Amino acid sequence: MTIGDPLLGVLLDGRYRVEQRIAVGGMSTVYRGTDTRLDRAVALKVMHPSLAGDADFTARFIREAKAVARLAHPNVVNVLDQGADPRAVFMAMEYVPGRTLRDLLRDRGALSVRAALDVLEPVLAALGAAHRAGLVHRDVKPENVLITDNGLVKVADFGLVRIMGAADSSTTAATEAGQLLGTVSYLAPEQISQNAPADQRVDVYAAGILLYEMLTGAKPHTGENAAQVMYRHLHEDVPAPSRTAPAVGRELDALVAAATARDPQARPWDAVELLAAVQRVRRTLPAAQLDAEPPASGRPTPQFGPGEATAVISAPSGLERTSVLDVPPELLPPIRPVDENLPPRRRRAARGRSRSRTPLIWSAVVLVVVLLVGGVTYTLSSAVYATVPSVLGQSRQQAVTVLDKQGLHGTFSEQFSESVQAGQVISTDPGVGAKVRKSDAVKVVVSRGPERVPVPQVTSRPLAEASKALTDARLTAGTTTEQFSDSVPKGAVISTDPAAGTALAPNSPVALTVSKGMHPVPDVSGMSRDDAAKALQDAGFTPQIAGLLPFGKVTEQSPAAGTPRPQGSTVTITISLF
Repeated sequence: MTIGDPLLGVLLDGRYRVEQRIAVGGMSTVYRGTDTRLDRAVALKVMHPSLAGDADFTARFIREAKAVARLAHPNVVNVLDQGADPRAVFMAMEYVPGRTLRDLLRDRGALSVRAALDVLEPVLAALGAAHRAGLVHRDVKPENVLITDNGLVKVADFGLVRIMGAADSSTTAATEAGQLLGTVSYLAPEQISQNAPADQRVDVYAAGILLYEMLTGAKPHTGENAAQVMYRHLHEDVPAPSRTAPAVGRELDALVAAATARDPQARPWDAVELLAAVQRVRRTLPAAQLDAEPPASGRPTPQFGPGEATAVISAPSGLERTSVLDVPPELLPPIRPVDENLPPRRRRAARGRSRSRTPLIWSAVVLVVVLLVGGVTYTLSSAVYATVPSVLGQSRQQAVTVLDKQGLHGTFSEQFSESVQAGQVISTDPGVGAKVRKSDAVKVVVSRGPERVPVPQVTSRPLAEASKALTDARLTAGTTTEQFSDSVPKGAVISTDPAAGTALAPNSPVALTVSKGMHPVPDVSGMSRDDAAKALQDAGFTPQIAGLLPFGKVTEQSPAAGTPRPQGSTVTITISLF
């Protein structure tokens, strides 16, 4: 793709080194490069040499750079610089590694409703920022929607951007009558018929086509050539996407129908209004509908790898490339010539009426743009985003009320807490002060109070079995002591501390007393009468002496030494002189 490209390795404007050609559009080529001054990757959009000598195209190119440079929005590809040298007219832009929405649709076909809305909402947020700043994109299509490696969606290529209401040689989208610039599959009817200026609602129309294509995996209007497609835009409504993808539902059919109405007056006024409608519909859709798999017919076999995307990506089909299109005469409105029979003064007035209004229009536009630019950030952010308020320590109902005042809604879950009282909010995700889209739920965790588990009953159970029972109850076996027992078998648990049934925090230790079995009879043979009696008593036995001699040694004992016997049992000892 890059063999023989004369710009490869060139240092533009003494600063930007051209390294790799990555995309070709109808009016420009995009290269990956390096800003040698700041040592960072950039995308370099270079106007085609055949157009660089055209003053109108050069002015359009520079206007794009200036227009996008003032759109500070996370979903718009940032313009960093613009320049020219003897070899090229170019602009340096943010480099966006990832791929285009066109790549995604080629690989996956139709998307689920949730995935389609996840892409559409940031696209509308970006277009809304442009519209509220008085700018119209005029070339919204999957090739100009970039999806970064971490899932961020960005709108690129404002190459056909224009200021609303401004006089422009391309107001009719062409350099001369009967021609227009754009991508035919996404052109609004008024762009084709040229019977009205292209305002922000042409972007709304293209966004509706974009939504249809994401939901169905196909464009609504197709044809063998551009003229056929343009005719269908003018004379046929976009079909309901549910005809192809039944899981889409009537709510999204209505959204597509509103956005793609052939009469621009019937569409949402701008992308901000459409975004609000999308978010309202999204809140009403159940999870099963949002995540329903699209029909298999909308999932083609992948033909292209994801590659990398930058500010402009071209498609192989001629119908997908931004280009100068010839509009068939039968699609154009009739031209009303000036009546030459009018008096000269009226003829001049008829010819010059639009020119006489131009300074006034420009003055009004400049004033409106200045006012809009100052308030666009606040207006758009308040319409699309909100700041997560502090609801920590509040009850669930209080949290619902506070979130609702910010235009947010929460999904609630419960969690045990040793420090937060039951029923009060422990945390939110995103955290307090974070910016969040109003369509996204704030995850709110409410305290269930401290968690407690009861000590299980493990007496008379073997030590190993008792330890496992404690582990299963989310407690731990603590210190173990041994003790003789007349009733508990050797090696079994006699008691626990705390006792069974006591409520403890998880992982608390429980002390165990384990039976050593019954007491063995001590060996008292050879002892004196008094010593033997004391030894037996100390061991818990009752001595019984056979013989009346007050002196002598123990010669016999019964039971024998070492025999296990219950405490209190009688042990008989025999005293003999020999």
